[in-house]
Amino acid sequence: MNTHALPNARRQAITFTSGDGCYLFDDAGKRYLDLVSGLGVNALGHNHPRVTKAIQEQAGRLLHTSALYGNEYQEAVAQKLCELSGLDKALFVNSGTEATEAALKLVRWYGGPRLRVIALQSSFHGRTRGGLSVTGQASLRDPLGPYSLPVTFVPANDEAALREAFGTDVAAFLFEPIQGEGGVRPLNDSYLQLAQELCRKYNALLVSDECQTGLGRTGKVFGYEWAAVQPDIVTVAKPIAGGLPLGAVMFSAKVAEKFPLSGHGSTFAGGPLVCRVALEFLDEMQTLLPRINEVGSALAEMLSEFGEVRGRGLMRAVPLGERPGDPIVATAREAGLLINCTQTTVLRFLPPYILTREQVAEAGAILRRAIS
Repeated sequence: MNTHALPNARRQAITFTSGDGCYLFDDAGKRYLDLVSGLGVNALGHNHPRVTKAIQEQAGRLLHTSALYGNEYQEAVAQKLCELSGLDKALFVNSGTEATEAALKLVRWYGGPRLRVIALQSSFHGRTRGGLSVTGQASLRDPLGPYSLPVTFVPANDEAALREAFGTDVAAFLFEPIQGEGGVRPLNDSYLQLAQELCRKYNALLVSDECQTGLGRTGKVFGYEWAAVQPDIVTVAKPIAGGLPLGAVMFSAKVAEKFPLSGHGSTFAGGPLVCRVALEFLDEMQTLLPRINEVGSALAEMLSEFGEVRGRGLMRAVPLGERPGDPIVATAREAGLLINCTQTTVLRFLPPYILTREQVAEAGAILRRAIS
């Protein structure tokens, strides 16, 4: 047991040494069907041939140059992200919470004297202090307060509360299309359409946190597309570089006009290795969208045997009422299935996009034993 690496999560007593497709293998050679995929990061599974080839080739050419210089892949990734999101500029970062930090800076520069942000109860936007300042979970947010940014938290899908919260001092409305850490709770289409209407009325920015829902996870490229809205700022991270650390913020031209040179910086972000892999991922992701919807429906059908099913595509959850989820997670793991639990009573499933119907059935057989 490692006694020096600080566990910053409830680490399970297992060590993985290799992976192949939707499966992981531990140090004893035992195989596990992985429906966590590194918390949504390994969206193409493990050891994907396109990802592996790109890493091997680029590692032998050039790893890092810093933000002082361009590289041959960065502009291509930025262009692709802007085309997919309908926005104009892309800023590279290293992670989801850093994407939130950069987005809040964009909001601050654009808003001028208007400082207030409206965010949602039960939301999660990262673990830096900027990310926590707009996270609507007291257990995570309160211990590190106070925060300088004025934030109004409103209940998700409560249109009356949203209307009441808006005013001339509001700089932005920040949301996850499906609240991931908050229990996999989708926002209603009409709610997001109202949020867009209010943002336009008050000249506030509509900001979509797509770090978990974005880049194919819900069956569309971005989760906000289901509601047919167009955000001014979109953040992405998790799957974009096939398992390597990369995030990005996309934003409109009107926001870019207010953002100064060096308004946000990062030593490692957008380097040639991660951008090379991101190009491979983005291409593969678009070809997999029909499959995500098809297999996502099969996953939802299988999970419906155990109760209500939340989410879209390959982002699904089953609430257990008052029953704690951790014992089920542990039992499933012993039987060779990896899932996780959020909000203590919600089983969450974030499988790779390459999941098959046969693997859905395999997971169902193990879940039946684990839940019973």
